[in-house]
Amino acid sequence: MSMPDDLWEELSQEIPSKSDPFIKQYLSGRENLITQEKTTRSDASFKASLSPIARQACAVVDRIRRDEMQRLWTPKLEEEIAQQTHQPVFPGMMFMLAKERMEGSKLWQIVRRMPKGALLHAHLDAMVDFDSILQNLMDSPGMHMSSDRSLDSSDALENAMLNFRYRAKDRTNGSLWQSDYEPGTFLKLTKAADEFPDGGRPAFLKWLKSRCVLSATDSHEQHHGVNAIWAKFSKCFTVVATMIHYEPIFRAFLRRLMSLLMDDGVRWVELRFVWPLDYCRDKREDPEENYDHMFQVIEEELKAFKATPEGEGFWGVRTIWTSLRSWSTRPIIESMDHCISTKMAYPHLIAGYDLVGPEDLGRPLSDLLPELFWFRKQCAQEGVNIPFFFHAGETLGDGTSTDSNLFDAILLGTRRIGHAYSLYKHPLLIDMIKEKRILIESCPISNEVLRLCGSVTSHPLPALLARGVPCSLCNDDPAMLGQDTAGMSHDFWQALQGWDNLGLAGLGSLAENSVRWAAFEDQDQAQWVQGIKEASLGGSLKAQRMKEWQIEWEKYCLWIVTKFGDDEPGQIEGSDEPMRTNTA
Repeated sequence: MSMPDDLWEELSQEIPSKSDPFIKQYLSGRENLITQEKTTRSDASFKASLSPIARQACAVVDRIRRDEMQRLWTPKLEEEIAQQTHQPVFPGMMFMLAKERMEGSKLWQIVRRMPKGALLHAHLDAMVDFDSILQNLMDSPGMHMSSDRSLDSSDALENAMLNFRYRAKDRTNGSLWQSDYEPGTFLKLTKAADEFPDGGRPAFLKWLKSRCVLSATDSHEQHHGVNAIWAKFSKCFTVVATMIHYEPIFRAFLRRLMSLLMDDGVRWVELRFVWPLDYCRDKREDPEENYDHMFQVIEEELKAFKATPEGEGFWGVRTIWTSLRSWSTRPIIESMDHCISTKMAYPHLIAGYDLVGPEDLGRPLSDLLPELFWFRKQCAQEGVNIPFFFHAGETLGDGTSTDSNLFDAILLGTRRIGHAYSLYKHPLLIDMIKEKRILIESCPISNEVLRLCGSVTSHPLPALLARGVPCSLCNDDPAMLGQDTAGMSHDFWQALQGWDNLGLAGLGSLAENSVRWAAFEDQDQAQWVQGIKEASLGGSLKAQRMKEWQIEWEKYCLWIVTKFGDDEPGQIEGSDEPMRTNTA
């Protein structure tokens, strides 16, 4: 029963107002507590040192973010969106559902322009958009295609092992799409594409691209679990591998990669790659016997790109050599041996070593100790420094062997940790990582698409930032995971939109971290400990690049204030019309 009116009138007089001294004292204490907590954040010092123009830019971005949350990401649009996607609309919604809408926002314009510093966690094969790769593949003379079975069933189309190679003599007898196809036989690619059932070449390209990327359905079927999507993800890499392991396509790939990065404000990239010895020179049918020519190509294309107007200001490319953690001892040792010999020949192109592949399905670091100790000994004997940059904690487990990779990564002296998704469960390790100044390479969209979390709002990175753990944002495998570009803007946008405590200054701190922890060794002969120089940064290459990034940051903040500072909420720059809210 409701309270009688006369009783309510009497009681309502006793309820204090917000101007009550005790409530004002409570609110003051509450504000002090919130402020005190923020002093422990990893971005606290960056935010405290903001210039006046940067503070103004941050305020402008906060206003735009609040405005777009009310207009672009509101339940009022749910009914309209649901008719197309069967999904509600909300800030921080699943990336693949949000992508088109985010790219039409003002916040997207701002994030795209941001100087992002360095990309520290990315896998080479999964960086460049597949539309351009497939076009280069089709245009390359002499390209042929084979399969481990005839492609005459839906199962074969989805699961067959595909291979692409140059052949001097065109081979056109037979058809991949017929049951009498002899497995492993290379047939001319353009002919195979034109003969693709139900649509010819356009349908072939659509099918082939589907074998290289994860779909929205793959990402959203969370109930299938992590291992199921990793099975599909791994198949993408096997299909892509020989597409770009041919010199003409590899050169075009590198040029496209550097162009996309520079256009997105990324000046430096450290690429993980795991290639068997299957790289072929131009018009050669047999793979090289070592990695020398491949790295020579990287060196040549980097030098050529930096000499162009487009490449002015691009800092460079390095690789992090990787082996698959699922391999047995012999192939891992052979890979490590190639790593050392290639490092001796191209010290400036190899930053370090890592083990990759699905952690839950591969060997834990504790099982790989004999190989890793052998590697350390060989490096010492050859006089080369190849630090570890381990993947670790990319798991939902707690106390599992995969989760425990975090312990081994730290004990083995890793400079950075890739993903560290389960780190937030380990308070002692968090303290050790802060003490040792180990950077976490966080990849929010990758973790979402690969089913570790449902959306950016449930990602653990904010917990690490709140505990003062140094982190950077990375995109991991953007061409395969839905970003469809080598740049990092989608991950930056998701973080800015999804986490209130971050803000533009928080993004700036993450970008600055990427430069501070980048592996610039073997370029200025400096000595480094845990990715940070022992002595002053003054005079070093890292100091120079830190200064360059800070100058770009200030210019960027000035651009935000100049372009958006006078905008009314809901207006597009240069237009009298409110920003459209078309459905994604």
